[in-house]
Amino acid sequence: MSEQRGWFTEAVFPDGDEPDPRFTLANERTFLAWTRTALAFLAGGIALEAFQIPGIPPGLRTVAAAVVILLGMAISLGAALRWVRVERAMRRGDPLPAPAIIPALGIGIFIASAVVFMGLL
Repeated sequence: MSEQRGWFTEAVFPDGDEPDPRFTLANERTFLAWTRTALAFLAGGIALEAFQIPGIPPGLRTVAAAVVILLGMAISLGAALRWVRVERAMRRGDPLPAPAIIPALGIGIFIASAVVFMGLL
């Protein structure tokens, strides 16, 4: 007896075979880990703007907070896109895509850190 796939599954993953559930669940756990990271960036950006850090001018603090919050937004979007790309690759038997959000995250952290560091000098 063949099981029916849900409308969401059909819409997002129209072709390919069902992967091993362990791999699908691992992909979901990775997505949730990236989501927690995005939420941490959001909280960090809010904290950066909310608390007065001695030596950092308010305008620079606002820019740094905005960069950190934007990074959180980018991580959230990247996590969702990566989840779909990995799931599609598994269903099609294709190689898994490289995690493009990792270099963006590293560069963004560097920029935000540099802004805060320059403000401390």
